[in-house]
Amino acid sequence: MKEMGHQFVLVLDFGGQYNQLIARRVRECSVYCEVKPYTTPLREIKAMDPIGIIFTGGPNSVYLEDSPQVDPEIFRLGIPILGICYGCQLMAHHLGGQVTEAQEDSAREYGKTKTYFDTECKLFRGLPEEGFSWMSHGDYMAKVPEGFSLTAHSAACPNVAIADESRGFYGVQFHPEVNHTENGTKMLRNFLYEVCGAVGDWTMEDYCKTAVRELREKIGAGKVLLALSGGVDSSVAAALLAEAIGKQLTCVFVDHGLMRKNEGDEVEAAFSKWDFSFVRVDAEERFLQKLKGVSEPEHKRKIIGEEFIRVFEEEAKKIGAVEYLAQGTIYPDVIESGFGDAATIKSHHNVGGLPDAVDFKEIVEPLRLLFKDEVRELGRELGLPEYLVMRQPFPGPGLAIRIIGDITKEKADTLREADAIFREEIAAADWDKQINQYFAVLTNMRSVGVMGDGRTYDYTLALRGVTTTDFMTADWARIPYDLLDKISVRIVNEVQGINRVVYDITSKPPATVEWE
Repeated sequence: MKEMGHQFVLVLDFGGQYNQLIARRVRECSVYCEVKPYTTPLREIKAMDPIGIIFTGGPNSVYLEDSPQVDPEIFRLGIPILGICYGCQLMAHHLGGQVTEAQEDSAREYGKTKTYFDTECKLFRGLPEEGFSWMSHGDYMAKVPEGFSLTAHSAACPNVAIADESRGFYGVQFHPEVNHTENGTKMLRNFLYEVCGAVGDWTMEDYCKTAVRELREKIGAGKVLLALSGGVDSSVAAALLAEAIGKQLTCVFVDHGLMRKNEGDEVEAAFSKWDFSFVRVDAEERFLQKLKGVSEPEHKRKIIGEEFIRVFEEEAKKIGAVEYLAQGTIYPDVIESGFGDAATIKSHHNVGGLPDAVDFKEIVEPLRLLFKDEVRELGRELGLPEYLVMRQPFPGPGLAIRIIGDITKEKADTLREADAIFREEIAAADWDKQINQYFAVLTNMRSVGVMGDGRTYDYTLALRGVTTTDFMTADWARIPYDLLDKISVRIVNEVQGINRVVYDITSKPPATVEWE
């Protein structure tokens, strides 16, 4: 972090579901941070020279023998520490407090909880004395460590928050990083600025300059092949690499036959005139052949990830002496593919879907530590047009993970047409700026219908629309009924093979944005 010149906050990951949101909120406050596993050695933590450390939540109980722990010396580094949920209990456990399983249901707290704050505490300074916080804990601090005071409480819990302000140690039983906690980001900001002494030196302009410099140093005179999908992430990666190494970059767009309607031609039109080599590979037949009869989603992703690599290797040999493969991997891709002790939600084709052996010296991922909104901001910093920066997200495996069950060209064509109608009507109704991602899913369910006085037995199509800022959490979009009705009527009438349309009203969590 010293090389980048930024102040740095370390987020130690104990396996909780909201951990990456903490990093996102910290960066929103113009402070750079990274998430590292709780097993990170103390010597490495010292070398990072953080101005503050945040312990995340997690699913374990600190008093159990196999629960994640930290080196107790971390509390003697003189660095401010904020513990969240499990992190709060971990701090109490190590500093002389006592954490036990809640003996009464009233001591367990889940969901939105009315909370009362001591606004003399630096963590809550300048905030309202009461508000709702998001709880998720079944354990209880039966004894608070010596030197700590109680700084927040609820009707059921007297020690919702604790603080030893002389040492800069703070703990909260709730999750300030989630939107459900009122003023949660302001609490994190108070920790960063009031406690850790942050100055707010993390800006996208500075990141851009630093990333360009580091890419030049890393790649030198080497050649780079970028896997370009035409989506936001790979487009920004292309612009960043073009800025850094220019004509040393070749962008390869693999048209695997699972793109949206007309998308292959649109990608080619958008990038073929840029000041780097652009290659379009027609690989529909080979991908569909590899995917024939495969219905399990993780298997699909693995096949697609490996086949992408093989195509890129072939193209690299044609170019000659290509050392680096570049990808538009972003932080949520890394997280959901498994990070530290966190569960693998789904393998992204460009992370968990990669084969063990690749015929490149190294894989370059210049966006690997950025969230989606930061990627868009970087794109603007690089001068990309707004239509590319705000392009609808589209997964690398494409329609393969929007076709439930086995994949055929006929199914892909059916889904392409239905999805195009959905997107066309959303844009026509001026709803495209209000929904962060929307698409159609061809389910594997067939049902009876009536069309033209005859019986049909065709597929059910699911529509999905979500609103989000970071794609780590998302809420289903409240598309007006009359617009959904218009879309449904058009799809059933114009797309052969579909006789029923449903709308997905599930948020993330518990669902993911994509169905597979």
